[in-house]
Amino acid sequence: MNAKELKRLAPAAKSEARARGATGSLAARAAGEGLVDVAVATMDSPVGELFVAVTSKGLVTVAYETESREEVWQRLVRQVSPRVLEAAAPTDDARRELEEYFRAGRRRFDLGIDDRLMSAFARSVLRATSSVGFGELATYGEIAARIDRPKAARAVGRALGSNPIPIVIPCHRIVGVSGSLTGYAGGLARKQTLLRLEGSLT
Repeated sequence: MNAKELKRLAPAAKSEARARGATGSLAARAAGEGLVDVAVATMDSPVGELFVAVTSKGLVTVAYETESREEVWQRLVRQVSPRVLEAAAPTDDARRELEEYFRAGRRRFDLGIDDRLMSAFARSVLRATSSVGFGELATYGEIAARIDRPKAARAVGRALGSNPIPIVIPCHRIVGVSGSLTGYAGGLARKQTLLRLEGSLT
């Protein structure tokens, strides 16, 4: 591209940059004035782009690329609030802790959790799952026993499959009775990556 072409494109580039800046400023202002109930942003990670959403109560979802962004957005609108907006700043803490985790510098998350996307049964399953520490594994049956539902291993599996906050609520640490890496909503390759990062899988 020559100098003349660059000069011709410069006004359009400046206009686009101004538009992005204005959008960012409006989002920041809306968030600052309490006009946003759910703030969303994306981030890169070793397991692909993550869609992160937070509310005043805490982290409400982390979604993999395997799930349609539109579907995640609509679920937030239906089950949490219609006031959903792309606004990076409110998600800073969540994204920072996730980045620290992926750099192997964080073994536990210190984030508030908004559980409105979980059923009552899923809440109990995911609370028990949260007690499985970094570098540890548990079976579906063990999680079922922890919630006093020893025969509900399959139901536990379904609840883990609908976990709206993977990684932070570590459903990847739950394995089959033989230690096999059974289903994972983000795909087994992601489960393997997370377990290798934590040293649970060689």
